[in-house]
Amino acid sequence: MDDKAGIVGRRAVLALAGGLAMMGVMGLPGPAQAENAHDFSFTAIEGGPLKLDGYRGKAVLVVNTASMCGYTPQYKGLQELWDKYRDRGLVVLGVPSNDFGGQEPGSDKEIKEFCEVNFAIDFPMTTKEPVKGGAAHPFYKWVTAQKGEPKWNFHKYLIGPDGSLVEAFSSKVTPDSTELATAIEQVLPKG
Repeated sequence: MDDKAGIVGRRAVLALAGGLAMMGVMGLPGPAQAENAHDFSFTAIEGGPLKLDGYRGKAVLVVNTASMCGYTPQYKGLQELWDKYRDRGLVVLGVPSNDFGGQEPGSDKEIKEFCEVNFAIDFPMTTKEPVKGGAAHPFYKWVTAQKGEPKWNFHKYLIGPDGSLVEAFSSKVTPDSTELATAIEQVLPKG
């Protein structure tokens, strides 16, 4: 086998292995095999794994965020939700994404600094991820199959304590809205 054929063959094997991993054959659930949100993990913005199964028993509000968007002031309201409900079992999880209008161009370090300096954010955040289309993070493929793809920055998905997808909220539904507060109250762990 010549070198060119060998390289092509190795690439094919790697592509097949990657595809099998996405389909769950290698122990990693793909969106179709996932039973709930607890089957997914992200990378924390500080580095290291951020596994959603670590939030079993808690409600999670997953929000794709951006630093240069007209909806960016929602960071303040998301922090207020986190402050209000975290002791009752709500996790706010920010997922920075550059998918809409190129409005999150910065590095993970720049995003983290922007959020801390401008909004005093201390809720968990992931590394920057694609949230729509074929390149979307597997979690977003899973929620898209159930409640539709995010249409813009600050789209919100509410996950129940059991990992089920409860509801999706458009960017226009602000963190301080009665609609969102009511949904959160209904899924918070009873204590």
